[in-house]
Amino acid sequence: MKHITFYLDFVSPYAWLAFERLPQALEGLSYSVEYRPVLLGALLQQQGNPGPAGIAPKRDWTYRHVTWLGHALGVPLHMPARHPFKPLPLLRQALACSHDGSINRFTAGTLLRHVWQGGHDALDATRLEQLAQALAPQVQPGDDDGARAKALLRSNTDAAAARGVFGVPAFEVDGKLFWGLDGLPMLRAYLEGDAWFATGWDAAASVEKGIPG
Repeated sequence: MKHITFYLDFVSPYAWLAFERLPQALEGLSYSVEYRPVLLGALLQQQGNPGPAGIAPKRDWTYRHVTWLGHALGVPLHMPARHPFKPLPLLRQALACSHDGSINRFTAGTLLRHVWQGGHDALDATRLEQLAQALAPQVQPGDDDGARAKALLRSNTDAAAARGVFGVPAFEVDGKLFWGLDGLPMLRAYLEGDAWFATGWDAAASVEKGIPG
């Protein structure tokens, strides 16, 4: 059985789509998944990447694209009332449900649906309180001031960056990183033992840079 680490930030619509599609994409295979919340903004900043929302025409395209993808894939996706937004309250709420930086699928799904279903404000105070109540049975004891959740988020994000994660959703298995919703077929091929990975994986990334940087 292969073990997959799924890096996600609830601010990402592609993370929501990939979360929903993962069971279908890997149907019939033997694997386990751990969900690791990370701060996407920190990963983007480290790479000098403004992200889709930082480029106005790309922002428009991204929102149209993900909404269409939800429609095409049969995954309910409604843009929240404001986006992008600062996801720290959601990430810390998620990691209040963890003792080691990983969260279960129920917790991840609850937070993603909070953002990506209904078209509401993800940071509305009343909705955040309702979210906290829904996750209360998952909350781990001993972190009344939230310090552990904050530390876990920093640790997760730093560890993800060290592993080469540059965006979300990202999936790590056997030290290999697969990025994005459209990386799911490639992930499946690897789990199925596609012979291409024996030579193609390293060879494809060994091309010499044509422009120094």
